[in-house]
Amino acid sequence: MAIKGGGGSAENRGRSPLAMVVAVGLCCFFYLLGAWQRSGYGKGDSIAMAVNRQTAACGGVGLSFETHHGGAGVENETMAAPAPEFAACAAAMADHTPCHDQERAMRFPRENMVYRERHCPGDGERLRCLVPAPPGYVTPFPWPRSRDYVPFANAPYKSLTVEKAVQNWVRHEGRLLRFPGGGTQFPGGADKYIDQLATVVPFADGSVRTVLDTGCGVASLGAYLDARGVIAMSFAPRDSHEAQVQFALERGVPAFIGVLGSIKLPFPPRSFDMVHCSRCLIPWSANGGMYMMEIDRVLRAGGYWVLSGPPINWRTNHKAWERTEADLAAEQQLIEEYAAMLCWEKLAEMGEAAVWRKRPDAAVVSCPTATPAPPRTCDAAAASPDDVWYKKMEPCITPPQAAGEVMLRPFPERLTAVPPRVAAGEVPGLTGESYAEENARWERHVAAYRKVNYRLDAGRYRNIMDMNAGVGGFAAAVFSPKSWVMNVVPTAAELSTLGVVYERGLIGIFHDWCKMEDIMLEMDRILRPEGTVILRDDIEVLLKVQRIASGMRWKMIMANHEDSPHIPEKVLYAVKRYWTADDKSSEPEPEPEKMKKKAGSSSQERSSEEEEESTASSSEEKGSEE
Repeated sequence: MAIKGGGGSAENRGRSPLAMVVAVGLCCFFYLLGAWQRSGYGKGDSIAMAVNRQTAACGGVGLSFETHHGGAGVENETMAAPAPEFAACAAAMADHTPCHDQERAMRFPRENMVYRERHCPGDGERLRCLVPAPPGYVTPFPWPRSRDYVPFANAPYKSLTVEKAVQNWVRHEGRLLRFPGGGTQFPGGADKYIDQLATVVPFADGSVRTVLDTGCGVASLGAYLDARGVIAMSFAPRDSHEAQVQFALERGVPAFIGVLGSIKLPFPPRSFDMVHCSRCLIPWSANGGMYMMEIDRVLRAGGYWVLSGPPINWRTNHKAWERTEADLAAEQQLIEEYAAMLCWEKLAEMGEAAVWRKRPDAAVVSCPTATPAPPRTCDAAAASPDDVWYKKMEPCITPPQAAGEVMLRPFPERLTAVPPRVAAGEVPGLTGESYAEENARWERHVAAYRKVNYRLDAGRYRNIMDMNAGVGGFAAAVFSPKSWVMNVVPTAAELSTLGVVYERGLIGIFHDWCKMEDIMLEMDRILRPEGTVILRDDIEVLLKVQRIASGMRWKMIMANHEDSPHIPEKVLYAVKRYWTADDKSSEPEPEPEKMKKKAGSSSQERSSEEEEESTASSSEEKGSEE
């Protein structure tokens, strides 16, 4: 997880002897930290203490800022207030998701799935405690092994293993959950299903890079598209199958809790190369085609829409679906009419899957109109096209992109090419030159991170979030098949840059962050035990962060800006210590006692990798027998 403030000055690049000592100290710290995190045992308190002692021996702690930027005065003022203390939440809160609380959701209307949308607690209802991980939580398997196996302790839910057993979504096998890659419309496996789609959709040439999977289940489509260089943003509601998205994230697949209801999707126009629905239960023909119009908004010209399941091939399946032929025929007829109105050309219908393509020349051709009257064009002048956060969805058509606009290059070329939005001057103040400078700046920042934490490129971190993504410079600098980055563009950001992020072939989402204490509690909630935080900001901000984090079981160390210790912008590295819902006390044990227990019990503990070697092999044998 990475968060940062402004760009900072590049002046005063001289290095002091202290800075060199600090660099060596940090290297020592993260060398030991990496070994600890990779262990998978998850008993981190005593080891973190040992790491701190080793860092002190290397000269890396006790950084002083008093001689620069008035740091002493700031520190005295900031630390004058007592540090907040955060107790552990109750063990029953281990899967608490504040804005998708089931009890709160039931107070809202069922119409258009409003009750499944985000409904966040007010100031007086927000938790001021640390949400624990489930008992026995262990380090997930590295990708791509995590695609197929998740420790049961990390997501201890069995309902889908029973309800979706014949569809091959997920199986409970001993201490593991196994994901065979199946889905409602592809019980034989996502790979075969993707092969079928690939006869129409050009996954192989890099032209289809970003996919939105609506109603994703456990996100097996996205999990298997990854191997083909395609990244899918998947979403599903938090309903009776409350662990669907949690399963996806534990597997290392991009996903978020969401639904097509009454609010616009949190993406700018023209974000995705393909949108997919496999038995996603979205009423595409309802509300005057409003949901198809919302998909059209986020689908770029030349992009593909795949609908798999009802009503496609209704003649063969109407009895199994327990619906009348007339009902299904009418539904498909409406879908076909709305698709034609949106300038989507139907390319193929293969079994129960149909593929449409949004015409790249929609701005200069006349498309059929729906009966009895064509919908209106969305009022682009009323608000910015990117102003979608908590905005009502409407049955209107988003104006097509301008004729002659530069088309995206195939991936991975588009990762570094100047995005069309930048080239067209759609982002105020952002030019091709300033865009290149921003990318170069993040290359320098990430190079410095790698010197501190050598695990950054080693597959240790699969799910990464950039909480203030800008144009995606951080994500591009750390780009690797071993990881993915959720690029968050805050709604309060000066520039709306999420469209640029998507044009690079990266993924992200709009979000509104609250005040500092709320942000940090939320960071702690979504961060795995032994997860890492990198915060880049001015020293005044980071001192406030340190004060709050001192009550959050984080181990922290401060580092100077990589260009010079005289630059006010600093970097704070933090690690969330290991603890779970089965801890007897909300407070960590005294360090000497923890060290003794560690020495006596470590031989009896096993990492998730060791667990898999014994259990997964027997699971695979069972699978072959079946």
